[in-house]
Amino acid sequence: MTQHHTALAHHFDTPEQQKEAATLGMWLFLATEIMLFGGIFMGYIVYRWAYPEVFSAGSHHLNLALGTVNTLILLCSSLTVALAVHAAEEGKRRVIVNLLLATIVLGAVFLGIKGVEYYQKFAECWAPASEECLVPGRSFFYPTETTHTEGAASAESPVSEAAVHSETASRPYQIFFLLYFIATGLHAFHMVVGISLMGVIVWMANRGRFSAEYYTPVEMSGLYWHLIDIIWVFLFPLFYLIH
Repeated sequence: MTQHHTALAHHFDTPEQQKEAATLGMWLFLATEIMLFGGIFMGYIVYRWAYPEVFSAGSHHLNLALGTVNTLILLCSSLTVALAVHAAEEGKRRVIVNLLLATIVLGAVFLGIKGVEYYQKFAECWAPASEECLVPGRSFFYPTETTHTEGAASAESPVSEAAVHSETASRPYQIFFLLYFIATGLHAFHMVVGISLMGVIVWMANRGRFSAEYYTPVEMSGLYWHLIDIIWVFLFPLFYLIH
């Protein structure tokens, strides 16, 4: 009995029918993921249209070098996944394992670099004499033009008029960084899921679960990983390359 007959689920008549069902199900799932990120992109479009100068200024506070390195890392991971799927088509078990392990390593490096970026932003808030805190919340502080006029306000007032203006002026910057943390944080969560999924596929490949006749899980997990990479390809210019 061949491998693909062994892997055939009882509710399918043929391996081809099983693969078509899996492919349809994966594309429907990917469509829901696109809808999820689509809401974030739509919010981004609305607020960038309303505050173009603010988004441009906020973009310059992101680490472009680390963002560029992460982009290159994800593009390389897409290549290793594509090569793994090709190796699965040819039934090369060891090649599949090695390429997917490389993908896991690249994904982990991406998350590590993203963690460094997050740490830099939080470290600015933790510093005792910090001049800015770009993490949305009660401690958010972005130096604006009205900030420098606070000393001219009346000392009798517990909350000066200049301070109120400064807080109001910084709100659009909060929107930018809120969108940044939500979008990149959600993307990082999907990366964690993708890495876990690749680990399962590596375990299955190492156990000889795939052959040239049956490699559907490898192909479906590859589609999920490519979606993660494509989303980042949009996030990178939208947040890091605003001029």
